[in-house]
Amino acid sequence: MALATFGAGCFWGVEEVFRQIPGVKNTTVGYMGGTTENPTYEEVCTDQTGHAEVVQVEYDPEQVTYEELLDVFWNNHNPTTLNRQGPDVGTQYRSVIFYHTEEQKQAAEASKKQLDQSGKWKDPIVTQIEPASTFWRAEEYHQRYLQKRGLYACHL
Repeated sequence: MALATFGAGCFWGVEEVFRQIPGVKNTTVGYMGGTTENPTYEEVCTDQTGHAEVVQVEYDPEQVTYEELLDVFWNNHNPTTLNRQGPDVGTQYRSVIFYHTEEQKQAAEASKKQLDQSGKWKDPIVTQIEPASTFWRAEEYHQRYLQKRGLYACHL
């Protein structure tokens, strides 16, 4: 198994998208990239901890490649809006890829460059690519939030 970590707005919807991918064995929502130890959701929502809401994806690289996960990431949010996805605003909603290996870093940078040059987006891509740091698991009520409620997306 391998790990991938993505931030693309509210983690509820991002988790649901990745859960549906064949080869993804587990998803966990949490926080990464900030300075507060063991942050709570309420602390992260203050936009003061520096954490992003993220989904940590455990996947089988023989069934789904990291590049395929990157495609899912890019195609399921707007990577040109700084610290915002839809109605959600704040650094916790930033577009970010946290890489776990040098290979992931290279793949993420290459895919970002390719997408930026493709002309798909009018504005430049602002997605950050950073080394993975401590992953803080979100509170249990956030795990598989949409699935528990029979929903598939956050926003209409």
